[in-house]
Amino acid sequence: MSLIVFCGPSLRPEEGRAVLDAVFLPPAQQGDLYRALRQKPVALGLIDGLFEQVNAVAHKEILWAMSQGVHVLGGASMGALRAAELASFGMEGVGTIFEWFEQGQLEDDDEVALLHGTEEDGYRPLSEPMVNIRATLAAARREGVISSTTQGELLVLAKERFYAERAWPPLLAHARERGLGAGELDALGGFVRSHRVDQKRQDALRLLEVMRERFSGEITPKKVRYHFSHTDAWQALRDRVDAPEVPHSSQGPRPPSSAPRNRRKLRSFPLPE
Repeated sequence: MSLIVFCGPSLRPEEGRAVLDAVFLPPAQQGDLYRALRQKPVALGLIDGLFEQVNAVAHKEILWAMSQGVHVLGGASMGALRAAELASFGMEGVGTIFEWFEQGQLEDDDEVALLHGTEEDGYRPLSEPMVNIRATLAAARREGVISSTTQGELLVLAKERFYAERAWPPLLAHARERGLGAGELDALGGFVRSHRVDQKRQDALRLLEVMRERFSGEITPKKVRYHFSHTDAWQALRDRVDAPEVPHSSQGPRPPSSAPRNRRKLRSFPLPE
């Protein structure tokens, strides 16, 4: 029995291996799930995926994997997006972020977007995803660190920023420039340093825990209720993946980081608790 998990900035592979005995692969791009099925896994866990500089994981390859009897679970980042989009077809979502998307409380891809380092750098996060900002501000309000009014104003300021420029220091500095209460912002700065909520990491760990619980014994192959259509686009994707490898010296560099297109519909409201 084999399990495969795609992760990177949301959760380091070494952290994942402490929770789940699985093959951990870098953030997925289009074709990677199709390619992973050559290892004949019983289940795939999609956490992180690449977006802008390369083609994102295709819905079609997830549908194909499930039609081949493979369980596909998603959460935290790209996995949460795809799970919400394909829940009606049988992809299983895990975690709070998935629930926010699946219930329609969030819609925009940029909510999980972040800038991160290269594979050699361990995909180290270089910006703060909007979902983490939402979760941290909600926690700060619950603890009485900030008011609900300040929470809402900070959400507007954070959402207005380009995803790659979202980080706590510039966000708090911008809030000061806009005249938000200095006392609350000072208190929030301390709260962030000691109690910042990494919702993506929490959801990624939860996904691994679910996979460990679900796939520890004999596994029944995934059964789907749809007919998988073998389209020209699907064959083209397969042809690209199955093509002989081009020698590395003639290939362009693989983009070091990526994130979703910033399709933003301004959402300043706090999420329901």
